[in-house]
Amino acid sequence: MASVIVPLDQPSNYKDSQSRVDRQRQHDLLSKSTTLYIGNLSFYTTEEQIHDIFSKCANPEDGGGVKRIIMGLDRHTRTPCGFCFVEFYTHAEALASMRYISGTKLDERIIRCDLDLGYREGRQFGRGKSGGQVRDEHRQDYDPGRGGWGAQAQKVEIERRRQFEERYADVEQGAPVAVGGEEWMQIHAVPSKPILKRTRSPEDEDESSRQRPRIDEETGRM
Repeated sequence: MASVIVPLDQPSNYKDSQSRVDRQRQHDLLSKSTTLYIGNLSFYTTEEQIHDIFSKCANPEDGGGVKRIIMGLDRHTRTPCGFCFVEFYTHAEALASMRYISGTKLDERIIRCDLDLGYREGRQFGRGKSGGQVRDEHRQDYDPGRGGWGAQAQKVEIERRRQFEERYADVEQGAPVAVGGEEWMQIHAVPSKPILKRTRSPEDEDESSRQRPRIDEETGRM
């Protein structure tokens, strides 16, 4: 009867793209490997965090433990770019990490663990054109844990901003800006009507004279 449960400690189809080892040789090496490739890390995850979580699968009583951790770095900036290698002293510890840690969350990200053929100098650097991992080159979504937008999307945004700044550079230098509309308003403006004042009529004079009190010329009294 075939098993319907996939063992959690079995290696996936992950393979170093630059490895020249054939499938059979790869299978033999992985069956004894003590090295894990850890993917989908946050750029902000530290080596201390990784050591802390993978030490839980170590067996120092049997001579095991975490041998070393190699952080994946951007090829240009030498900053973390989302992966690492964890080396144990025994193959059993590597399998235990795949069984109990792969698929769990670290810094709010589901990390992936795979058996690796073994670390070689130079593999700690990203292989993307921009220096990071290839997966982040053409990524179109915004991922705050992996530097925001993908590398190509960031280049497009930088170019857009550069063109915008060049277009409006004359404004910053104090040059006149064409705002438009003033001449049209002057030509099509509706002339305001003059305010006409009403002149005084003879009836107004009679009315004002009747309302003005009379003053006695001799006494000066009203």
